Amino acid sequence: MLASGLLLIRLVVGLLFVGHGAQKLFGWLGGYGPKGTGGWMESIGIKPGVLMAVAAGLMELLGGALFAVGLLTPLAALLITMTMLGAIVKVHGQNGIWATNNGYEYPLVLIAVVVGIALIGAGPYSIDAILH
Repeated sequence: MLASGLLLIRLVVGLLFVGHGAQKLFGWLGGYGPKGTGGWMESIGIKPGVLMAVAAGLMELLGGALFAVGLLTPLAALLITMTMLGAIVKVHGQNGIWATNNGYEYPLVLIAVVVGIALIGAGPYSIDAILH
């Protein structure tokens, strides 16, 4: 049961981050691609916008893919955590904790999930388990 639970968490969270990365990098899944995302990032003071959009997109795509398959799980958690800390600092932090006020509640939960999985391990249904 534990193994299945860890797999479920990794797949859902990891694949959602892959999707967010694809939105930023390729404009897929309703995203705006590097130019559109970069323009928004510049509007909130993150410069250079396009470069930062690509960096965030790569961290989300790579971190999400690694997390989903359970490969280099601590690195995956670090990449995801970095993007979520950026979201907290630049977008949500000034709004308080609650998501109802566009606060940092959800990014904080995601950080707790990925760091928690990194600390306990990706589980037996992971590439990390096969390699170790």
